[in-house]
Order: sequence, then C-alpha cells, then structure tokens
Amino acid sequence: MQLSREIISSIDPAAAGLFALPERVLQFGTGVLLRGLPDYFIDKANRRGSFNGRIVVVKSTATGGTDAFKQQDGLYTLVERGMENGVASERITVNASVSRVLSASEEWDQILACAENPLLQLIISNTTEVGIAFLEADAKAVRPVSFPGRVLSLLYRRYRHFNGSADSGMVIIPTELIVDNGDRLRDIVLQLARLGDYDSAFIQWLGTANEFCNSLVDRIVPGRLSRAEQEIIEKRLGYSDELMIMAETYRLWAIETTSERTKTILSFSQADSGVLLAGDIGKYRELKLRLLNGTHTLCCGLAYLAGFRTVKEAMNEPLFAEYVSGLMMQEIASLVAQEDISLEEARHFASQVIDRFSNPYIEHQWLSICVQYSSKMLMRAIPLIEKHYAAGNDTPELMALGFAAYLLFSKPAEQQGDHFYGSYKGQRYPIQDDKAALLYACWQNYPADTALEKIMGSRELFGLDLTAFKGFAKAVRLYLAALEEQGVMKTFASGITKKSVA
Repeated sequence: MQLSREIISSIDPAAAGLFALPERVLQFGTGVLLRGLPDYFIDKANRRGSFNGRIVVVKSTATGGTDAFKQQDGLYTLVERGMENGVASERITVNASVSRVLSASEEWDQILACAENPLLQLIISNTTEVGIAFLEADAKAVRPVSFPGRVLSLLYRRYRHFNGSADSGMVIIPTELIVDNGDRLRDIVLQLARLGDYDSAFIQWLGTANEFCNSLVDRIVPGRLSRAEQEIIEKRLGYSDELMIMAETYRLWAIETTSERTKTILSFSQADSGVLLAGDIGKYRELKLRLLNGTHTLCCGLAYLAGFRTVKEAMNEPLFAEYVSGLMMQEIASLVAQEDISLEEARHFASQVIDRFSNPYIEHQWLSICVQYSSKMLMRAIPLIEKHYAAGNDTPELMALGFAAYLLFSKPAEQQGDHFYGSYKGQRYPIQDDKAALLYACWQNYPADTALEKIMGSRELFGLDLTAFKGFAKAVRLYLAALEEQGVMKTFASGITKKSVA
C-alpha cells in the first residue's frame, strides 16, 4: 500500500483535512533540505491552524521527474532522529504541505499562472549556491533559465495582473548557503529588470513592494534512509513511501525582516521555536560559524588521526567528548558572546551542538569535514584565535591542540600529479586542500622547525602571522610533537589539556 491521498484518512486524519487549504507558497526546489525544514515548518503550522496554506513546488532541474510526487499526491514521510538534552529521540510524521509539483522545463506556463493567485504571497528557494547567479540572457527571455530570471518573470506577471498595487508584492526568501542571500538575489533581479528595459514603474514596484529576506538555515537532512531501515519503518507504518526522508531533530530557520506585513505573511513562524524572525540574523550566523563550524574545523584532524571515521563514533569516546565540550564551553563560547549574544545563549547553543554531534543516526564522515581544511581554518577558527588574544587571554590550549592536528593532518607525505596524500601511523589518506601544494613545498624545502615557523607565519594561509601571538607557536609545537610521538588518545590521556577543560 503506497502513501497517497486515498489512504491518508486511515493513517493520519489530521493530514487528510489539509488538502482543502489554498496554495500560498511557491517553492523552487524539490530537495531534501526544503522538504525537511521550510516544508516541515509550514506543515506543522497548518496542523495548528496558524498558516493555512500549501506549497506549489517548482522542479528546477531537467533531470528526474515528478512522478513520485504525483503518485503520492505530494505526501511524504519525515523521520526525525537525534539527541535532545542527551536523550535519543524519534518522531515520524506525514507531511501534507505540498499541493503539486510542476516542472520548470515543461510546465512554465502553469508556474507563471501562479503569480495571479492573490493568496500566493511567498516564494522560497534552495537552488544550491550556484542558483543565485546572473545570466544576462534572462533579462529578456520568454522562458528564463536562471532562478533570478524566473523570479523576475513571475513578479512581472504579478505586477501586470494586479496593476502594480503595493499590497500585491511578495516575500521572497532564498535559503541557499550564501551570506546575505536575499540581498544578492534582489540585486540580480533588479539588474536583470534594468537590462531588460522594463518600465520604471515596475522596477520601482519590484524594489519597494516586494521584500527579499536574508535567511539562514541549519538542519542536517541526510535524505533517504538505507533500504533496510526504510523497510523496517514502512512495515511499522503499514505503507510504502518513495519520498520518505530522514532529518535530525534540531532545526533552525532564521529570517531577516522588520516588516510587520512580512511577519504576518510568515505566520507559520508561530508554530515552532525553530523559526526566528529578526531584524538582524548576524548573531545566528556567528553562533553557527564559530560554535558548530569552528568546532568541526578544530576537531576534524584530531578525530581522523585518532582513528574515528564518523562524528558520532568520536563522541562516544569520553576523552574526545571532553575535548569537544571544553573547546566550546571554555574557549569559544566566551569569544562568541558579544553585545547581542549572551554567554548563556552561546553555551546553550554549544550544548545543542554537542547533542547534534552525538546523534547516533547520522553518519557524518570526518574525512569529508577535512576537505579544504586550510580555507576552513582561515574562515572559521583563525578569527577565534585572534579574538582570544585581543581579549588579553593566555594561550588557548585546546585551539592550539586543534591547530596542531590540522598541521599534522595537512602535512603531505607524497604527491602524485596534482594529488597529495598524508600518512599517519600507517594510514594513508587524501588531502583535498587548495593549499596542499604550498604546504608540501614548505615541509619539503625546510627543516621541520623552520617549516613550522614559516607555515604559522604565512599570511597567504591565515591572513596574519600566528607566531606573533604570545605562546601560541610554542603550544602548537608541543602538541604537534605529542601527536606525532604518542598519538591523539594518549595525548588526551596524558592530561595535556586538563587545565583547559577543568
């Protein structure tokens, strides 16, 4: 028995009642992030009567079809699995937020017609980072190819249909992982409109009646379960589902707006604390960048060299979990705390990160996190080290240990063409890093101490001279030697970081 509208009444009577809701959202993208986060929030709000609208989904890519969505009437099962306050949690729901799925390449006229729906006031997207791109040909295209070009066509159709009324403007929220994604999309759409010789009244309406909101999304949505896991769940539920996906329990969608009209349109935000409307979402980006991404960066080399393959595997080791907790709670949290972020808020976010790292249901590979290690270190961790010293603090021991592990992991042992490989205690692994050639040349051409000094002093790598920070280079040298001689876990066990985690 396949999940569909025909059987939903016997499975989830509440979901059956949602089919009558009008279409209020146009969504570009069928990917699992959208289905696991924005669509999750909208479905939850619909069930609570605080949004009362469904989603028309636009399939933007030419590959694949919409058959599964049509066969299941847009329904799909979301399996939420994770740790909450240190306890394993699982929730399974049928999502009934999707009204229909249309193909941009084959059903553009139907998509364009959605612009004439007065109830449809919201556009959301996740077209990957390259989706928000300028394509000059779309300025005058009848069937635009780029996402910004399609937004322009839709808004122009709406402008004409509603005679340019101010209240016909829409709210557009891209979720692509780009800083200031809403501003960037707006700028491209306006640029296309000017190049396309649209009339000045439309361009004025485009820029004033519509709000392009910056947003930040944060939820791990691995997508499909393994065949074995899905069969177990389907047997439990009593139906099959070709669209079933899994997501972690943690969820965040921070949307930047001060408009009361926009807040009213985004009424689904009332249904879940994971949706945050704020005049400035910079604090949420900083929390994520430093406490989640920064911790990942400072831990990934240590974890991989210790022999752990996945994040959850490492977090099951008490000594490693102690390092992670100390790094965030004792060294990073106080640096993140600033005018709009309290220390309590930073540490609460850190505790959520620990739960997420400990999620037993997600296979997050450390080797994948180590990709482009140098650039991640530059963007995520170096600013923390700089801020630590600017505050007049002593050597950040745990960050120094994480940095030493970066140096050890990123030290190429061999080169084959354009590819570099590291070697540690008999383990050979690829180094996928744009700076690998620079690191290789340094280690090959200088004695170890000199190479270390040159690398740490490299502004090309880190934007500043790390040897200028009192005690940092000495601590890194000490930890690098310990990691080389006795390994990660013996370095932990020796109590070398106890003074920082106590």
